[in-house]
Amino acid sequence: MFSLSNPLLLATVLLVGRGLVWIVNLLLISPLFDPLRKLPGEHGPFFLSHVRKVTDPSLSAAQHEEWKRRYGKTFRYHGTGRFDYRLMTFDLRAVSHILMSPVYEKPKITRTFLSTMIGKSVFTTEGSEHTFQRKIIGPAFALHSIKTFTPIFLQTAEELREKWDEMILDGIDTFNVWDWMSRSTFDAFGQACLTYDFRAIHGETEELYLAFRQMIDLADKKGILRVLLPWLDKLWPDEIARSVQRSRQVILETGRRLISEKKASLAEKDVKIEKDLLTMLIQSNLSNDSAKRLSDTDLLDQISSFFVAGSDSTALALSFCLNALAENPDIQTRLRAELTQPSASANFKDKPYDVLDSFPFLDAVVRETLRLFPPVHGTLRVATQDDVIPLSSPVVLTDGTVVPAGEHIRIRKGSIIHIPIEGFNFAKDIWSEDTLEFRPDRWSSLPSTARPPQFPGLGNLMTFSFGPNSCLGSRFTLAEMKAFLYTIIPHYSLSIPEGQRIVKRNGMFTRPVVKGKSHLGVQLPLVVRRIDESSLSL
Repeated sequence: MFSLSNPLLLATVLLVGRGLVWIVNLLLISPLFDPLRKLPGEHGPFFLSHVRKVTDPSLSAAQHEEWKRRYGKTFRYHGTGRFDYRLMTFDLRAVSHILMSPVYEKPKITRTFLSTMIGKSVFTTEGSEHTFQRKIIGPAFALHSIKTFTPIFLQTAEELREKWDEMILDGIDTFNVWDWMSRSTFDAFGQACLTYDFRAIHGETEELYLAFRQMIDLADKKGILRVLLPWLDKLWPDEIARSVQRSRQVILETGRRLISEKKASLAEKDVKIEKDLLTMLIQSNLSNDSAKRLSDTDLLDQISSFFVAGSDSTALALSFCLNALAENPDIQTRLRAELTQPSASANFKDKPYDVLDSFPFLDAVVRETLRLFPPVHGTLRVATQDDVIPLSSPVVLTDGTVVPAGEHIRIRKGSIIHIPIEGFNFAKDIWSEDTLEFRPDRWSSLPSTARPPQFPGLGNLMTFSFGPNSCLGSRFTLAEMKAFLYTIIPHYSLSIPEGQRIVKRNGMFTRPVVKGKSHLGVQLPLVVRRIDESSLSL
């Protein structure tokens, strides 16, 4: 006979009982008192999830519009099941409140997952720690810094052009431009962030480059179980976990050496100070109160995060841009004409950033790319306490009650909010009915709904978000994309290989794959042909 006087058995019974109570509360009791339950939204079986409908790029655009048509701008959907109510809103007043308020943070499991790869950076911290890190990092992304980086972007783009010329002479005319954009942005980031030459354009052999590249590639291979239970990698590390750890160790060892060398250079008065991002961060950090400075490891984590998040996202945006130009030869020709006009090279040597920024159609092409192909399709926030969210559009609750514009809806602690970045960029009520078309001319006459203050996103886009967690590297991305397009488009004609269609695949980032060949992985092949130099007006 079993006796509860046995301490071990009693502990087991109590533990199992507590687990059962937790499960019953999670699945049955707690949802009954969730304010989001009263919001309009789809119904279905108990374990029905709508997550695929909002994350699969082949479904999400149509699904967003369908839900808005049926339920209005603010509604709920099921996360892991009917018991998991999640808020989605296209009400800009509500989204502004969520993104600006300290009440809402990135989910802890997401931050923990990212921190295993990039450490404690501005992407993985919240609250006062996040605010302090942005204060240290901010000056390195100011306009004067981006102007300093622009010649680096142009030099790297020229190296890519020389490599492509060699390949074309060898008879190669179809390039996986994703691969080349990935290598090139790594080289550009290496010089701009570290004054470090990865030489990825010339061959993928450098140890630090391979460590970063493997870290990024493995991020997409980490399954949902690793995201939900990141501690599993410490208890039972498999080959993916061990590979991440090996890559991170290479990054840390090389990074510490670079930090030590740059600190030594800063201490020498007669040495020319390099203007790379890491040096700027070190200078910004040293100028702060010694009790509040970031450690060397923290500084290195910031740089790692920019490589993992920044380099790949810019490469993806450039790849999708080149594909869009190949699909729209009239737009490609028009852009080439702007970039090769006689006045295009005036003052370019002295003020390259200003010249790049002076091309209106180039600016429109870049912004339209970032609107139509945001590297991150959406982001999540979680309420850290009970709150009320203001509305600018009415909501009809499931019992027929109308919450008018100017009033609030309630949300409780722990609730998840999905911010549909792609959804806002595709919203027909913001951008017009042709929102899924690549049409750069829309930027010369934006509808009022896509302009501040009605639309508060950075650069009229939700791509970079806004508020305390907005992307610090928005200017960096714009300048780098313009530099590469300025170098590539005048010299090459881009076209789509016969029968090919590129589609999106969402993971940590939105990546391109060839339709019907997704098993081949991330690819974006384009036919690249040299334009006769005599036809250029430069």
